[in-house]
This record gives sequence, structure tokens and C-alpha cells, in this order.
Amino acid sequence: MKIAFIGTGNMGAPMALNLIHAGHEVTVYNRTREKLEPLAQAGAHVANSPADAVRAAEVVITMLANDYAVREATLVSEAIDALARGAIHMSASTISVALSKELAAAHASRGQGYVAAPVLGRPDSAAAQKLWIMAAGPPDQINRCRSLMDAIGRAVTVVGEEAWRANLAKITMNFMLASMLETMGEAFALVRKAGIGLDQFFQIMNGLYNSPVYANYGKIVADRRFEPAGFRLTLGLKDIGLALDAGQDFAVPMPLASLIRDQYLTAIAHGRADADWSAITEVPAQNAGL
Repeated sequence: MKIAFIGTGNMGAPMALNLIHAGHEVTVYNRTREKLEPLAQAGAHVANSPADAVRAAEVVITMLANDYAVREATLVSEAIDALARGAIHMSASTISVALSKELAAAHASRGQGYVAAPVLGRPDSAAAQKLWIMAAGPPDQINRCRSLMDAIGRAVTVVGEEAWRANLAKITMNFMLASMLETMGEAFALVRKAGIGLDQFFQIMNGLYNSPVYANYGKIVADRRFEPAGFRLTLGLKDIGLALDAGQDFAVPMPLASLIRDQYLTAIAHGRADADWSAITEVPAQNAGL
């Protein structure tokens, strides 16, 4: 299949590479051109603009940081008009419900398809084809994109025929992960200050939850291994903002999300904007005098 891939950062690059390895013809675009060189060496075509990337594509995949970047690459640029009728935009980015609805309408008006397919996982998961994909959109369009999802992930959950539902599911999952990190930060601060060994606490925690998410993040937090960031702290703040916006739209109070937003702001105020989003756990430690 002819694929255009826009956004080859920490997550996008391994996803695009897996599509190349799966035998798809991939054209890539990224604002930082140096990031495209490894993909070009692997067989990707390099485009000079989003519009150039999508002209011959059957499916265009976007993996970009936020609403602004996705809007610039699709609606503001000429890419959406360069995309052929019948082609599909598969958006893997974590974006707002509002932008997802806007994209669905814009593509429909041009006879194009739109599938939301945000992913759960860090860059190492992307490289190992272990992403979890939440997909939503018209069933026939999801089916056309299914081989691409299988090439980049270990599982696909279809959450509905309206694309924005997948985006809401991803926003909610990231809120739950951020809530886990806040809880972990408070718990680790208490254990450390009381003089209980983290090794023993890890054994109890991992035995209780039996979760690779707790185990992996627990190790990162215990080792204070926040650089290089797999997912930057500013992006965590962005996603909590999306959760609060969605809560307001659906009249769902989210007091914990408000607290986590303030914790992220505190971390940023202390110079951790470019650290991994798990560096939010430093805030309870600092508040405890550690």
C-alpha cells in the first residue's frame, strides 16, 4: 500500500520503519529533515512538504505532538487538498475531540476518509510493534487501514464509528496513566522518607499489580531516569488539559485531573519541561523535603 507518514519523531520514526519492514511503500515528511535520514536509508521516499508527501498516498498517517501541529500539517497546509478522493487520513496523534470532529468533516467534504487511531505505548513499544491502537471511524475505512495497524501494534480495539471516540478513549487512558504517576510519586516519597527499601516496596507493588506499566514506570521513577524523555512532560500537561476540556464538554467533574495539571505546572516551573512526563513524581518528593 502507498503510505504517507507525517511526523517522524520519537514515536513516528519507529512506526514508519515498521511499515517499511511490512512491505508498504512509504513516503515520509518531518519538519526536522535530519530525522528522515535513517528512514530514507531503510527505503522510504522523502517529501519536501506535507502536500508532496500525500499526493499519491492511499493512506496518510499523522503522528504529531498536538492539535496545532496536526492542523498545520493537514488543514493549514495544502495537504488536505492534495490528498486524493477516496484516500484515508489515519490520525495516530493524541488530539482533542474538537479537532477530530473538524478533521472528519473536512475530509468528508472532499470525498476522503478519516480514521482516528491513537496509540498507547512509549518509543520502545513502537519499535517492538507493541503499541495498543484505539480505532474509530467508518468500518470499511478501518478495515482498509487494518493491515497498517497490525504492522505497528500488538492489538487494536475498535471503539465506535465516530472517529472522535477513539481520541476521547486515548485522552482518558493518558489521564489514568498520569494519575498512576502522581500516586506513585506520593507513595515513593512516603516510603523513602520512612526509610523503607524501594527494592522491598517494588516486590510488593509488582506482586499486587502484576503490570508491566507499573514495573517499567516504577523502575524509571526509582532510578530518576527522566532523560532522555520518551514522552515529554509538556506533552503530559497537554493531555491533562485535553482531559479537562473533555470533562467540561461532557459535564464530568475531574478534580484529580485538576490536581495533576497543577503538579505538571509545578514541575515545569522547576525546569523539567523537557524531562519525561514521569518526572511529575519529583514534585511530591520535593514537597516532602527529599
